Amino acid sequence: MYYPIKFKPVYKDYIWGGRYFEKFSRELPEGILAESWELSCHRNGVSVAANGEQAGKTLPEIIKEDPGNILGSKFPPDCGEIPLLVKFIDANDRLSVQVHPDDRYAAVYEGGLGKNEMWYILDAQPGARIVAGLKPGVTREVLAQAAENNRLEQCLLEIAVSPGDVINIPAGLIHAIGPGIVIAEIQQTSDITYRVFDYNRVDSKGESRPLHIEKALGVTDFNICGKEAKAPGVKLQLNKDCTKTIFLANRYFACERYDIDGSITEEADGSKFYILICLQGQGTIRTGTVKEDIRQGETVLIPAAMGRYTLAGEFACLKAYIPDFRKDIVEPMRNAGCTDEEIFRVLNS
Repeated sequence: MYYPIKFKPVYKDYIWGGRYFEKFSRELPEGILAESWELSCHRNGVSVAANGEQAGKTLPEIIKEDPGNILGSKFPPDCGEIPLLVKFIDANDRLSVQVHPDDRYAAVYEGGLGKNEMWYILDAQPGARIVAGLKPGVTREVLAQAAENNRLEQCLLEIAVSPGDVINIPAGLIHAIGPGIVIAEIQQTSDITYRVFDYNRVDSKGESRPLHIEKALGVTDFNICGKEAKAPGVKLQLNKDCTKTIFLANRYFACERYDIDGSITEEADGSKFYILICLQGQGTIRTGTVKEDIRQGETVLIPAAMGRYTLAGEFACLKAYIPDFRKDIVEPMRNAGCTDEEIFRVLNS
């Protein structure tokens, strides 16, 4: 019997964190908590199942025992891991300015996957801003000189954000999270980050964190327009109780928001897994004789072979998965009356 699997959070205590995760009614360790890795196969924060018959097993162990039914038929039997990582980030202070490599660069120079990611803004103080790209006219040469002369901030493009915004951060886009922002992040299973600027901060020993200027210059895409980072999404009415907003879909992941006031029945048909991230409210996930509660701040894995399941209650959640563009995006949107322009916007985010 396949069922919705929850995991124990893995916390990271980076210097810019806070205590926001207390709002999820969790028992937290003491001190600053910057990140909560919710679902991960990465060696730097492996998830351990917290419920049901799989409790106590790591996510890689669960996959290894039954890869086809956990991941789905579209994945190679020897895949060995979920290629997505989900985390919450509490930016009580601003994060460093950074950029991530794509798969090709990471394979050659790092021996791993690149890092494409997206952010869902869970909370943001008034006036909160992020860095998403470079100002027009900033070339590799301009950026290199600015970094050398400690003037890099003058090159950065900032945009205002509010709760509910979705930000697409492809590999190659220079970015940073400003203070007073909490996000849910969906990303490739990678922990490769090239730090470009850290606001001249030092730790308790008076030491600054290392920068990676040359690698950053090598992977930055100077043609990406940061002004297009926001993904407004397209809303579909699934039934009288539920709407779905499709934000973006690329070859790494798709992300949708479900707003439920009642119930909706979905199906994991064996082809792929799904990840649900509860944003607000509470409800249940029922499959066969199994019923699992879900509430704000919880992340749940829906195994590929779980079959039909019903989401019920009054809550909102993100649904992340690796899409079949035609089956999962184009056909549902076209059947709902969406225009070609709307479909293309989702696929081009």
